[in-house]
Amino acid sequence: MALRGGDERMVLGRSGWSNRGKICTVGGEGTQDMDRDQFERHLAALCERLTAEVRASAEHHGPAAFEGRVRAVLGALLAGTGHEAAPDIDQGFPDIVVGAFGVEVKATQSDSWRCIAKSVSEGQRALEVDHIYVVYGKFGGRPEVRWADYGASIMHVRTSHVPRFEIEIGTRRPLFDQLGLAYESFRGLPMQDKMPLIRQYARGRLRPGERLWWLEDTDPEEQTHSLPLEVRVYMDLPRDEKRRLRAEAALMCPQVVGGARQRRKYVDAVMYLMTYRGVLCPQARDLYSAGSVGEQGPTDNFVLNSLIDIQHELRQAALHLEDALFLEYWGDCPDPEGRLLEWLRRADGFAQGWTPSGFLFLQEQGKC
Repeated sequence: MALRGGDERMVLGRSGWSNRGKICTVGGEGTQDMDRDQFERHLAALCERLTAEVRASAEHHGPAAFEGRVRAVLGALLAGTGHEAAPDIDQGFPDIVVGAFGVEVKATQSDSWRCIAKSVSEGQRALEVDHIYVVYGKFGGRPEVRWADYGASIMHVRTSHVPRFEIEIGTRRPLFDQLGLAYESFRGLPMQDKMPLIRQYARGRLRPGERLWWLEDTDPEEQTHSLPLEVRVYMDLPRDEKRRLRAEAALMCPQVVGGARQRRKYVDAVMYLMTYRGVLCPQARDLYSAGSVGEQGPTDNFVLNSLIDIQHELRQAALHLEDALFLEYWGDCPDPEGRLLEWLRRADGFAQGWTPSGFLFLQEQGKC
């Protein structure tokens, strides 16, 4: 399993104190005069030396030990350039800063050049860094240390509680080539501008019937919607919560009104409950076509009766659910006042042998 090379970060910079740690000058050339070619030569020398060390001994094979060794050797290589390293305390990104250059340190015990990296938001990033590299220690198989351009190594986005980058040293399909945007440009965007790009990429990889479970445009620390750690079972919920969740799922997924032979008509509704509300519904028919929700009503259509019964909850869902959900499930986001009419238009297209707009939301249609 790929492991992050520790949380503590060091600053290698010009003289004086900053909120990023103590920075000492010992004379000589400063980082403002160091171009990328010069810095990359230091990285090449660093990796050559570290490769020899990790093959000779397992002393620095642990993530924290390896990151500490990267700092120490890089500091030694920079001796005479005007910089010394002193510990930083705010644990940001990247792990090491050398003036306008940054180094993120990764380490793995597997025989792989691929691992999970930072979240897409890159919180607490060093704003003064213009260009970031990765130094990667691979300790499985034949141990080796390589460096690479960080942005050019990002090749995928994975999701845990938040979307995270995945990097691969030497990847042939950099993510930002696929997005048509340079990583340096992307990392300068606010989170609400990053997420549409990431969702566009992720949607392009979905198979039929799959949906994204993360929709937020905001920084993970600022999101208003979150899933509980525990999964709840639908039949164990209070009656009022069941009604609210049934209304939300029906609004997002008007195909629930489809005919009996439409085998997958409840799939999206069940997925909505699971991925957005953390609720498991083992029996999909419990939502709309079971006798417990549809037997009592003015018609012999259980699905229609169940929807007539929750019209109030459907109206509330149309007014208050997040715009991002409508974009994800409908591909469009009508104004809240127009959402029920749009739902009826969609539902009429799914229903067989009956017309939802003939029974539901008559007031909104001006029929009563």
